[in-house]
Amino acid sequence: MATVAPVPSRFEHRALLYADDRDYVAGAVPFVLDGLDAGTPVAVAVPGSRLKLLRTALERSAEAVTWIDLAEVGANPGRILPEVLLAFADANPGPVRIVDETVWPGRTDLEYPACAQHEALVNTAFAGLPAAILCLYDTAGLPREWIAESAATHPELTAGGRRWGSDRYAPDAVVAGHNGPLAEPGGPVVLDTGFGEDGLVTTRRAAAAVGGELGLSVDRGADLQLIADELCTNSVRHGGGRGRLRMWADGDLVACEVTDAGTMTDPLAGRVPVPATNPGGRGLLMVHWLADLVRTRTAPGDNVVRVYLRRQFAP
Repeated sequence: MATVAPVPSRFEHRALLYADDRDYVAGAVPFVLDGLDAGTPVAVAVPGSRLKLLRTALERSAEAVTWIDLAEVGANPGRILPEVLLAFADANPGPVRIVDETVWPGRTDLEYPACAQHEALVNTAFAGLPAAILCLYDTAGLPREWIAESAATHPELTAGGRRWGSDRYAPDAVVAGHNGPLAEPGGPVVLDTGFGEDGLVTTRRAAAAVGGELGLSVDRGADLQLIADELCTNSVRHGGGRGRLRMWADGDLVACEVTDAGTMTDPLAGRVPVPATNPGGRGLLMVHWLADLVRTRTAPGDNVVRVYLRRQFAP
């Protein structure tokens, strides 16, 4: 008689360290099957190239799993908590299991700090919830320091059939460690303007116009205008009444940065769903939804939100 894994009564957050496809399947598939055997809703959120591998390995059991292409939905790490992990948990009251691969080979050095902060904040967002999340890390395809930091963002690790507690678990230190000054633009700053309440309309229109000059489509230019409006309005309301907006091209991305004298005290701001009864608080959620990447840096009296949108190039 098969032994069914116990349904988690608390939050479990594990990093699976794998070296190849065999390790990938051997680590992820039992985690999924244990959940299904216990009657627990299971989601697999991994890049599209990996979805087929796990679907094939699960055979008929794959039909009972919720499949999410994280390369599409979670390209911006700031969307993964509200749009994938917490969304699945909210849709399935009670215990859930999720396989997640936020840090996949192909992630850039620019994206990684946001990924690491996300992995650390998962522990805060899910604290006390009956959920188990298995996060996959490719030891052959990721930088060594990224693999090492998984021990700081996950209280447990597993590899080669072994499972152990991390003696380097320190998620708050990871969030703080990636909260340093953001690198200065590598190219010319095309727009650099201060603004106050009376200049919000002019500033957001200027941002959209410069976005178009830098290669954003009309639709993405409209998205940028919404982003700039939200960030600049936040600066006026919460950042001392005024701020500074800068824009420049960064490779195939357009960067839009808003700086003010405020302090973002909640690291989960913009990363968790807002209750329907709350009349506000959705602005940063919208920014994360629209952006391809969001980087932040906050210190007392010095708040920076830098948003990246992908440019379109003629074929």
